Amino acid sequence: MATNAIQPFQHGTITTPSGNRLPVMWRDPHSVPPGELKKVIASLEQACAENPASADLRTCLGMAHAMNYDAYRSMDALDEARTLEPQNFLAQFKYSELHYRLRALDVAEPETQKALALAGNQWELAMARHQLSEIRRLRREGTQKPTWTKSLTIPMLALGSMMAVICYAFTVFK
Repeated sequence: MATNAIQPFQHGTITTPSGNRLPVMWRDPHSVPPGELKKVIASLEQACAENPASADLRTCLGMAHAMNYDAYRSMDALDEARTLEPQNFLAQFKYSELHYRLRALDVAEPETQKALALAGNQWELAMARHQLSEIRRLRREGTQKPTWTKSLTIPMLALGSMMAVICYAFTVFK
């Protein structure tokens, strides 16, 4: 583990390398009041600014943004965590989990497979395998965001020409 990693959870807080204690909010997102969540996000952003090389803090920030329903900021923080520490299981897993929850299953499946390869113990292995099986189940059932593979040029031209004909008909037969 890197020297700038966060310390284990102690009495509802985590301790950063600089000695700051941050509250732990890894419980049901609906039980965390929005005001408290904003404070946690602010303290995590400050901790990330103080420790720019900490993938663990960026992962926590990404999780907090996800709890705040801010998918883009969450994705940015988690992607930065993966860039800082490519072998970090939790950063990779949470990145893939975000895509899974957004139902971007085409992205979530290979990212979860990367997390599975990074798993270092049975607990991590079980989490990644469970998520991968859920992704595959959802793909079988067709529960995913559609990917656009066809151009919309022809339908747009058809719509435009129909609108032109209708406008012409209204002006001529008025």
